[in-house]
Amino acid sequence: MRDYHERLRVPTSWWLIAGMCVLILGTELFAGYNLIVGAAIYIVLALICAGTLLHWGGAVVSVSGGELRATAARLPLATAGEVRPLDEAQTRAMRGPRADPSAYLLIRPYLKESVYVEITGADARWPYLLINTRQPAKLADAIERSRAALVSQD
Repeated sequence: MRDYHERLRVPTSWWLIAGMCVLILGTELFAGYNLIVGAAIYIVLALICAGTLLHWGGAVVSVSGGELRATAARLPLATAGEVRPLDEAQTRAMRGPRADPSAYLLIRPYLKESVYVEITGADARWPYLLINTRQPAKLADAIERSRAALVSQD
């Protein structure tokens, strides 16, 4: 059973901006070449932009089976400490001046809010996880509910 699932898709406006950049840069690079070279330039630029946006938008955050998954990071919720949703200002501080270099950050430039998950235990790989999300309250609640279900099973 999945308690929470979110794909951090890139907003449509970013796709439109990338399309405009491909047209403008492609036109600049196309000048003076024949049609075949020009078409290749547009195709290569479009593939680079699409690949980048698809990669950014491919990040998945989920809570299921007593585990938090944030792309490559997997955290058993039994090792989770404090969990709190952060607003835009708190998120900016946690990924900037107050950031721990050894923390796991799943941040996307188009998402402004996040969830802070402290990791307890001596063998922890990271001190905390900072996960960007569109719904920080729902993610934090799902983590807490899943963790409470683990405790009640023991």
